Amino acid sequence: MSTKNNNETTSQGSKVTPRGAYPHVKCVGDFIFVSGTSSRRADNSIAGVDIIDEMGTKHLNIEVQTREVLKNIDKNLQTVGASLKDVVDVSTFLVNMNDFAGYNKAYAEFFDKENGPTRTTVAVHQLPHPDLVIEIKVTAYKKQN
Repeated sequence: MSTKNNNETTSQGSKVTPRGAYPHVKCVGDFIFVSGTSSRRADNSIAGVDIIDEMGTKHLNIEVQTREVLKNIDKNLQTVGASLKDVVDVSTFLVNMNDFAGYNKAYAEFFDKENGPTRTTVAVHQLPHPDLVIEIKVTAYKKQN
């Protein structure tokens, strides 16, 4: 039996609030720093969590989570007049390096290797919620007027 989580849609227009004493975005001159971002939605549900049986077994979908993380980062960048096109460096934290291929596949929908940002991907022991398999932080550059 396979059932999808009914909350699979993205939080269009809804704002996710930080879960601590930090901003999502900080501008320093022409540089824009975006805090580590997850696939958490404004309603605190997490994209990419599929319930696959009646026992509540979960499948944590790296591709869905990666897409949602990058969409959330783009929303945060838009609050300061920037977008993913302005990203110059990406740091990615994966709970399981076996997810690297799925992460890479979804990532390539947003960036290309010729013109995309530099990138570092590392494995971490865990993230702030057990259903999160990825967190990304970025640095962007946008010339201010």
